[in-house]
Amino acid sequence: MASDKIIHLSEDDFDNGISSGLTLVDFWAEWCAPCLALAPTMDELADSYADKLTVAKVNIDSNPGIPVKFGIRGIPTIILFKDGEQVDMFVGNSPQKIKEMVENAV
Repeated sequence: MASDKIIHLSEDDFDNGISSGLTLVDFWAEWCAPCLALAPTMDELADSYADKLTVAKVNIDSNPGIPVKFGIRGIPTIILFKDGEQVDMFVGNSPQKIKEMVENAV
């Protein structure tokens, strides 16, 4: 079940969406099996840390300019932003590493 706490960002609202506080962004695509496998972890993080960070998703097929801006070459890529600045990044489907990244930031 997808969390209702996850926001979906596009090229139109991306900069505003990451501008305040901690934002964990999942760059994904519908055809990416590891991305789909990671979705429950992102849902769990969105629910568990709702008061401490925002969890967002960016579909790279619908928003090709954003991954180019951050040099994303593989998905899933997870980037942690604080007040609009990139503070951490992980490429791949490793729920434990992504949870550690969040734990270290909050």
